[in-house]
Amino acid sequence: MKDATLTEVGSALKAAHVAFLSFKNFSGKKKAEFLRAIADEIEALGPELVQTAMRETNLPEARIINERGRTTGHCRMFADLVEAGSWVDARVDTALPNRMPAPKPDIRKMLVPIGPVVVFGAANFPLAYSTAGGDTISALAAGCPVIVKAHPAHPGTSLLVATAVTKAAGRTGMPNAVFQHLFGASFEVGQALVKHPLTKAVGFTGSLAGGKALFDLANQRPEPIPVFAEMSSINPVVLLPQSLQTGFAKTASMLASSITLGVGQFCTNPGLILAVEGEGLNSFVAALAAEIKKAAPGTMLHQGIADNYATRSQRTLTQQGITVEAQSNEAGDAAQGRPMIVSVSAKEFLKNPLLAEEVFGPFSLVVKCADRNELHTVVNLLHGQLTCSVMGSEEEIAEYESMINVLVEKAGRLIINGVPTGVEVCPSMNHGGPFPATTDSRFTAVGTDAIKRFARPVAFQNFPNALLPDELKDGNPLGIWRVVNGEFGK
Repeated sequence: MKDATLTEVGSALKAAHVAFLSFKNFSGKKKAEFLRAIADEIEALGPELVQTAMRETNLPEARIINERGRTTGHCRMFADLVEAGSWVDARVDTALPNRMPAPKPDIRKMLVPIGPVVVFGAANFPLAYSTAGGDTISALAAGCPVIVKAHPAHPGTSLLVATAVTKAAGRTGMPNAVFQHLFGASFEVGQALVKHPLTKAVGFTGSLAGGKALFDLANQRPEPIPVFAEMSSINPVVLLPQSLQTGFAKTASMLASSITLGVGQFCTNPGLILAVEGEGLNSFVAALAAEIKKAAPGTMLHQGIADNYATRSQRTLTQQGITVEAQSNEAGDAAQGRPMIVSVSAKEFLKNPLLAEEVFGPFSLVVKCADRNELHTVVNLLHGQLTCSVMGSEEEIAEYESMINVLVEKAGRLIINGVPTGVEVCPSMNHGGPFPATTDSRFTAVGTDAIKRFARPVAFQNFPNALLPDELKDGNPLGIWRVVNGEFGK
């Protein structure tokens, strides 16, 4: 596929801005119609989409079909959200002209769309995080036109989905250029999209280097803009001592499945396991090693990811104090990721920052702590994460309350006696976390609150009722839930 020229990038942003001037005022009902049409058109692509995605990503049919369902599901989830309307967080405080010592003005506030959004397609989710993925759909739901830069690893898949979105826009009467699709394998295209003065926000899922580069570019602009980048997480799992006395085999099986799921190419695969040394940990490591040896290598999404996994895993093996606990019994080929578990003492881990870096693939590092205090020390020095998990009984977890409190500061999602893989798409989900997991830990990339990344609050003071947005008018013509003079209701 041919890369977009700088002229084409500029034309796309100008067209998106024109589209924004009308699209921002579309009703929730009209936007919901568009989002549901996107889901219908993606489903109408049928086997062609599934086969194309399988060919370009090496993912199995079941995974692609599941991901297609997740993609169309979040289209319909956001359609329901914007149709209901309460997401705009409408607040109405009516005037008190006789208040002493000064009158109170009429003030009404709600969220409004931020403007044209640039979305970078993700490599590891060709549907759910790419062309019509969570960033694109939540931005469109907010009322923002979207320009997608297709990921070069699956251009055919991206083009098929883009065609479906464009068709849905046409048949539901959306403005021209409400959605646009560009190719750009080179850094220059992405750079031009982020630097263009009409771009108002960026959505990105990928590497720390890529996300940080876009974030820095956005902050160097004369008008800085938000970059919502999901970048790097090793998703630590803490195994408390008592949990290893009796449940180590079950825990090992559960973690082995999570580590190797999707050849380790999920942003929530557990890449770090923390525990206190002892017989329980020895039994767990032996059980985990047995599971990993049985796990077969899998073909990775593309050769670049396979090469990166080989480089980073081998680099880890050269570090001081590393012990290989187990590798898959099959070596695999150059395009495959070989499952691997290694271990290191907490003393060496604390001395070597490289060991806390993500190895994207079916790899996990077990850190053996001398005692509870050393475990606390390691937890305190962890970087920001998407998730942190703790395995233990209710009584034991209560004993480690101070450590749990530290983990709250480290991650966007805390899990008790479960694995981090399997991100449920629902209103309560938070998929974000402190840097370097994301560039802005206040927001989620999954769930209905993802829409808030692409909106900003505006207060309307002393406006005539006729000029107010419908969400704020007297009489509540849309019938949405809102807060009026401190009372929540319709």
